[in-house]
Amino acid sequence: MTYQHIEYSVEEGVALLTLNRPASLNSFNTQMHEEVRDALKSARRDPAVRCLMITGNGRGFCAGQDLSDRNVAPGAERPDLGLSIERYYNPMIRTLRNFPAPVICAVNGVAAGAGANIALACDIVFAGRSASFIQAFCKLGLLPDSGGTWTLPRLVGQARATALAMLGDKISAEQAAQWGMIWSCVEDSDLHATALACARHLATQPTQGLSMIKRALNASSTNSLDEQLDLERDLQRLAGRTDDYREGVAAFMAKRSPAFKGH
Repeated sequence: MTYQHIEYSVEEGVALLTLNRPASLNSFNTQMHEEVRDALKSARRDPAVRCLMITGNGRGFCAGQDLSDRNVAPGAERPDLGLSIERYYNPMIRTLRNFPAPVICAVNGVAAGAGANIALACDIVFAGRSASFIQAFCKLGLLPDSGGTWTLPRLVGQARATALAMLGDKISAEQAAQWGMIWSCVEDSDLHATALACARHLATQPTQGLSMIKRALNASSTNSLDEQLDLERDLQRLAGRTDDYREGVAAFMAKRSPAFKGH
């Protein structure tokens, strides 16, 4: 597929996916949805990809859905927003949460609506100091989607999640970091380099083990303690049989740097 609204490249084990509709703050239209889906599919299938990084071009990360793509004119048929979510947003969030390698997000500028929740679905989120997060749905008579009602309470607690969803207040990157919504707030000029350095580091690590960390943490919010202990046992059994575990132990014993291969 030829991309018009995103940029995609793979280098040093990192797949870099950049949203590229800067004139509309990288808001999603149908074409960009299709391009992101194709890029994520390519990244998932590419054995050279050991980390995924997502960011945006221009002055905003992502303003969510492009409302001009869904304009409700008087007398027009009312849209089925559930169909759009089922077709585009839900598969994207599921892919990010279940991606078999770490997913890094670098939030430059505003992340609003679905854009905020796409960022929060990633594993490690960096944001520039001028960035902000807005659950803008309530201002349109809607509720947070793209996993927002699942992610927010787990990141910031029920009380803050409820207020963010019902008031639609803008949260600065610094506040988001203080609340535990994101990993780190950095200077705007350092954002891309900092996030990319993290992605490149993770791409050199035992990525099968990192994938199992994701699986265990994702399951922990619904598992009982007994279920989680059983899952840890089962995943650790698999992790202990990987070549990377063998290499990690050998490197530790030899007091050298490990050379992980991701298998």
